[in-house]
Amino acid sequence: MSDPNAGYDVVVLGGGSGGYATAFRAAGLGMKVALVEKDKVGGTCLHRGCIPTKALLHAGEVADTTREADQFGILAEFQGVDVKAVNKYKDDVVAKMYKGLQGLFKANKIDVVQGTGKLVGPNAVQVDNGQTLTGAHVVLATGSYSKTLPGLEIDGEKVITSEHALNLTELPRRAIVIGGGVIGVEFASAWKSLGVEVEIVEGLPRLIAAEDADSSKALERAFRKRGIKFHTGKFFEKVVKTDSGVEVHIQGGAVVEGDVVLVAVGRGPVTANLGYEEQGVEIDRGFVLVNENLQTNVPGVYAVGDIVPGVQLAHRGFLQGIHVAEHIAGLNPAPIDEAGIPRVTFTEPEVASMGLNEDKAKEQYGAEKIKTVNYNLAGNGKSNILKTQGFIKLVAVEDGPIVGVHMVGARISEQIGEAELIYNWEGYASDVASLIHMHPTQNEAIGEAAMLLAGKPLHVHD
Repeated sequence: MSDPNAGYDVVVLGGGSGGYATAFRAAGLGMKVALVEKDKVGGTCLHRGCIPTKALLHAGEVADTTREADQFGILAEFQGVDVKAVNKYKDDVVAKMYKGLQGLFKANKIDVVQGTGKLVGPNAVQVDNGQTLTGAHVVLATGSYSKTLPGLEIDGEKVITSEHALNLTELPRRAIVIGGGVIGVEFASAWKSLGVEVEIVEGLPRLIAAEDADSSKALERAFRKRGIKFHTGKFFEKVVKTDSGVEVHIQGGAVVEGDVVLVAVGRGPVTANLGYEEQGVEIDRGFVLVNENLQTNVPGVYAVGDIVPGVQLAHRGFLQGIHVAEHIAGLNPAPIDEAGIPRVTFTEPEVASMGLNEDKAKEQYGAEKIKTVNYNLAGNGKSNILKTQGFIKLVAVEDGPIVGVHMVGARISEQIGEAELIYNWEGYASDVASLIHMHPTQNEAIGEAAMLLAGKPLHVHD
């Protein structure tokens, strides 16, 4: 490891998805890089978010498959959930990924400095271990934390966050989830599969309200069928702890009872007390404001990841980190289209989307210019094999490109890659319809939807 006081081309503050992507790409472009991280490299996504939650969801899928094995002619008996073993499986996945990531830091010859960093100048980061790192460029990538609301005091026992939920040694019998966004519905889905009775309280009119309305409706139908209860358009009023658990009082006078309350009301940016505002970095409601190249108003200082306004997704952080490194290197990368970032909610069924939803497309192009089609997965062979229901919805401009792809179904997230190409390459329905889609796969449902939109449907019933 080189002398940390010798000066760097890039100093990255934060080792999560956006931070380490910046570091890796900058190192790959020949720059001398240091990265400051107070915990473990990999950040929330690897250790407390994306990876462990998806492992938990997969364990739930296995539980559901075991329960339903007789539908496939398989004799199996579901005997329950071994929480200790589930946690070991989850933690082993994380440990393997973490070990691989550590190896990449070594391979890229990046100086990793352990400690809490603070911006003390446009080119300097002071670490609480006594070191001060200087760099021609500083990249802020300090990530996010689980938010709460007044009246939702987190105690880690009866009122918990997603971080606590990932480390439970026993599953609750009944759980209340406050928040029907991505985090809330994913935990509701996983817990239900693992045998927990779940009830969601969401103040907005529908679950996953940021998604297309048809996707929300499909998920709500599926949740009702699975026995997951939810209250939409109703804000919580108070939480009362009792000897047996908790009560959540919601608008309208209803009271929901459970053993625990999971607070899933979003994530806030980690920017306070890190020297950002003192050094003149422009902040709005805790978020760092940047231009199209992710530069802050302070020359030489960039910001990436969850602290930048927009969707808080690991792959967005990866893309931003790569962009910043290439911009520093003078490669003039193209600005990132936020609508061109794929989004997946890993519930059962999964919800995946790309580009604009129908309402936003109508706002942008005019309602009279927007065409939509919904291809029902009932006509798709592989979806029938998987015993899943859902659809592929395409949103297109009349005589123009497809500007939105929305999908619901088991394992449908695996089709997001083609949806991303369609949107980002401004594909027309006729372009996609002319492609050969492998049979039998769920992927061909995208081709079927495009054929329907192009006016030449194949496996479509009236």
